[in-house]
Amino acid sequence: MGLKIRLIKDGEVLLDIPISVAEWSRESLESEMNMIEEEFQKFSRIFSALSNETCMKMMWRFMMKEDSSLRFAELMQSLNLNPKIVWENLGRLSECGFLEKIGRGRYRCSEFGRRAFMLMGLAMRQILDAIEEI
Repeated sequence: MGLKIRLIKDGEVLLDIPISVAEWSRESLESEMNMIEEEFQKFSRIFSALSNETCMKMMWRFMMKEDSSLRFAELMQSLNLNPKIVWENLGRLSECGFLEKIGRGRYRCSEFGRRAFMLMGLAMRQILDAIEEI
Protein backbone atom coordinates (compact mmCIF):
# COMPACT_ATOMS: atom_id res chain seq x y z
CA MET A 1 0.00 0.00 0.00
CA GLY A 2 1.34 3.42 -0.97
CA LEU A 3 1.03 6.93 0.41
CA LYS A 4 -2.52 8.19 1.11
CA ILE A 5 -4.25 11.35 2.19
CA ARG A 6 -6.69 10.56 4.99
CA LEU A 7 -9.17 13.03 6.47
CA ILE A 8 -10.60 11.94 9.82
CA LYS A 9 -13.26 13.63 11.93
CA ASP A 10 -14.09 12.33 15.40
CA GLY A 11 -12.43 9.01 14.59
CA GLU A 12 -14.43 8.54 11.38
CA VAL A 13 -12.54 8.41 8.07
CA LEU A 14 -14.16 10.99 5.79
CA LEU A 15 -11.65 10.74 2.96
CA ASP A 16 -9.02 8.19 2.02
CA ILE A 17 -7.19 9.06 -1.20
CA PRO A 18 -4.18 7.20 -2.60
CA ILE A 19 -1.49 9.58 -3.87
CA SER A 20 -0.47 7.23 -6.67
CA VAL A 21 -2.97 7.13 -9.54
CA ALA A 22 -1.88 3.52 -10.13
CA GLU A 23 -3.68 2.58 -6.89
CA TRP A 24 -7.04 3.90 -8.11
CA SER A 25 -9.55 1.67 -9.84
CA ARG A 26 -10.37 2.79 -13.37
CA GLU A 27 -14.00 3.50 -12.37
CA SER A 28 -13.01 5.58 -9.33
CA LEU A 29 -10.52 7.59 -11.35
CA GLU A 30 -13.06 8.29 -14.11
CA SER A 31 -15.69 9.27 -11.54
CA GLU A 32 -13.28 11.70 -9.82
CA MET A 33 -12.19 13.22 -13.14
CA ASN A 34 -15.83 13.75 -14.14
CA MET A 35 -16.57 15.50 -10.83
CA ILE A 36 -13.48 17.68 -11.21
CA GLU A 37 -14.61 18.65 -14.69
CA GLU A 38 -18.04 19.66 -13.33
CA GLU A 39 -16.41 21.97 -10.78
CA PHE A 40 -13.49 23.09 -12.93
CA GLN A 41 -14.33 26.79 -12.77
CA LYS A 42 -14.54 26.73 -8.97
CA PHE A 43 -11.21 24.87 -8.69
CA SER A 44 -9.64 27.19 -11.24
CA ARG A 45 -10.59 30.28 -9.21
CA ILE A 46 -9.26 28.73 -5.98
CA PHE A 47 -6.00 27.55 -7.57
CA SER A 48 -5.55 30.92 -9.25
CA ALA A 49 -5.82 32.67 -5.89
CA LEU A 50 -3.58 30.18 -4.07
CA SER A 51 -0.90 30.32 -6.77
CA ASN A 52 -0.65 34.11 -6.61
CA GLU A 53 1.97 35.40 -4.17
CA THR A 54 0.10 38.67 -3.54
CA CYS A 55 -3.12 36.79 -2.77
CA MET A 56 -1.24 34.52 -0.39
CA LYS A 57 0.27 37.53 1.42
CA MET A 58 -3.14 39.18 1.61
CA MET A 59 -4.76 36.03 3.01
CA TRP A 60 -1.99 35.78 5.57
CA ARG A 61 -2.75 39.35 6.68
CA PHE A 62 -6.45 38.53 7.02
CA MET A 63 -5.69 35.34 8.97
CA MET A 64 -3.43 37.20 11.42
CA LYS A 65 -6.10 39.76 12.33
CA GLU A 66 -8.22 38.80 15.34
CA ASP A 67 -11.48 39.61 13.56
CA SER A 68 -10.11 38.50 10.14
CA SER A 69 -11.01 41.86 8.60
CA LEU A 70 -8.96 44.57 6.92
CA ARG A 71 -9.57 47.81 5.12
CA PHE A 72 -8.45 48.33 1.53
CA ALA A 73 -6.04 51.07 2.66
CA GLU A 74 -4.49 48.77 5.30
CA LEU A 75 -3.68 46.21 2.62
CA MET A 76 -2.15 48.84 0.36
CA GLN A 77 0.00 50.19 3.16
CA SER A 78 1.04 46.92 4.85
CA LEU A 79 1.96 45.21 1.57
CA ASN A 80 3.24 48.38 -0.14
CA LEU A 81 1.01 47.80 -3.19
CA ASN A 82 -0.74 50.13 -5.57
CA PRO A 83 -4.56 50.30 -5.50
CA LYS A 84 -5.00 48.48 -8.81
CA ILE A 85 -3.11 45.40 -7.60
CA VAL A 86 -4.97 45.36 -4.28
CA TRP A 87 -8.31 45.72 -6.07
CA GLU A 88 -7.56 42.92 -8.56
CA ASN A 89 -6.42 40.52 -5.86
CA LEU A 90 -9.31 41.32 -3.53
CA GLY A 91 -11.55 40.47 -6.48
CA ARG A 92 -9.72 37.19 -7.08
CA LEU A 93 -10.02 36.21 -3.41
CA SER A 94 -13.68 37.24 -3.24
CA GLU A 95 -14.50 35.40 -6.46
CA CYS A 96 -13.31 32.09 -5.04
CA GLY A 97 -15.17 32.64 -1.77
CA PHE A 98 -12.18 33.36 0.48
CA LEU A 99 -13.21 36.95 1.29
CA GLU A 100 -16.46 38.82 1.75
CA LYS A 101 -17.04 42.54 1.62
CA ILE A 102 -18.45 43.77 4.94
CA GLY A 103 -18.57 47.51 4.39
CA ARG A 104 -17.21 50.36 2.39
CA GLY A 105 -13.60 49.38 1.64
CA ARG A 106 -13.59 46.68 4.34
CA TYR A 107 -13.22 42.95 3.74
CA ARG A 108 -13.26 39.89 5.97
CA CYS A 109 -11.97 36.40 5.53
CA SER A 110 -15.00 34.12 5.11
CA GLU A 111 -15.40 30.98 7.20
CA PHE A 112 -14.77 28.95 4.02
CA GLY A 113 -11.70 31.07 3.27
CA ARG A 114 -10.29 30.61 6.75
CA ARG A 115 -10.73 26.83 6.70
CA ALA A 116 -9.66 26.39 3.07
CA PHE A 117 -6.54 28.56 3.36
CA MET A 118 -5.31 26.78 6.49
CA LEU A 119 -6.22 23.28 5.39
CA MET A 120 -4.84 23.65 1.87
CA GLY A 121 -1.66 25.30 3.12
CA LEU A 122 -1.02 22.67 5.78
CA ALA A 123 -1.93 19.79 3.50
CA MET A 124 0.20 21.09 0.62
CA ARG A 125 3.23 21.50 2.87
CA GLN A 126 2.85 17.99 4.32
CA ILE A 127 2.21 16.42 0.90
CA LEU A 128 5.25 18.10 -0.64
CA ASP A 129 7.43 16.98 2.28
CA ALA A 130 6.17 13.40 1.93
CA ILE A 131 6.64 13.33 -1.84
CA GLU A 132 10.19 14.69 -1.54
CA GLU A 133 11.02 11.90 0.93
CA ILE A 134 9.86 9.16 -1.45
